Amino acid sequence: MSVNTSHAGKGVLIYAGECIILFCDHVTMEFGGALPPEMKGNKTGRLYLTSHRVIFNNKDAKDRLQSFAAPFFSLKEVELEQPVFGANYIKGTVVAQPNGGWNGQAKFKLTFKHGGAIEFGQALLKVASLATRNMDNGYRDAPPPYSQPSATWAQAPPPAYAPPTGGYYGWVPPVNTFPDRPPADGVFMYEAPPPYPGIGGHNGYTNATGATGMSAADAKAQEAAQSAYYDPNNPQYAYVPPPAYSESPPSYDVATKKNH
Repeated sequence: MSVNTSHAGKGVLIYAGECIILFCDHVTMEFGGALPPEMKGNKTGRLYLTSHRVIFNNKDAKDRLQSFAAPFFSLKEVELEQPVFGANYIKGTVVAQPNGGWNGQAKFKLTFKHGGAIEFGQALLKVASLATRNMDNGYRDAPPPYSQPSATWAQAPPPAYAPPTGGYYGWVPPVNTFPDRPPADGVFMYEAPPPYPGIGGHNGYTNATGATGMSAADAKAQEAAQSAYYDPNNPQYAYVPPPAYSESPPSYDVATKKNH
């Protein structure tokens, strides 16, 4: 995970070929553990589940933490909680990437004030299981250093705003629960592709059937491997393993200085 690397102006900054699968506003993020000052306290903003990671953009322009991005390999012990009293939430642990603006690991909690935590969490686990299947063992050894792309960025094209109509490999994202799409002027994209695999492997956008150029045998093996990360007998818990990284926009130093 890296901090202050995935925002541009008032919008989110993604890679070429990366797709926003789900978008949810009014989500509260809270970190726990030994944290740098900018990660302390509750943050409220927009949450994006993309084909490659989870991104949070803070709504408070004066906060030192403007955004954070967590590739699926940097998440572990993800659980979906349904308390008797209070809003449902997602919790887990996130691991820092070297040069990502902080060190170590932290607990996180995502609270959905207007509902949708369980559906978002289940979608996150599903996408993560598909994406991490495309990563070799080298990704799981340790998160590689974050490096900022040198490529320029501009407003994203329409395919980046929503998943394919037919979903991915027979799975359709819960867009009925999350019908909203990011603002038309709120998604920006690097010219550089993602530095790690996503739901479609190392390819960019998928077509309406979820095909990404891989062989039928590879696609079948990918689906069969999902149970390694998501246990249908225990749907409230899953482990998302760790692997490789590189991401960005304003550097961590530039972002933090700008807010002072």
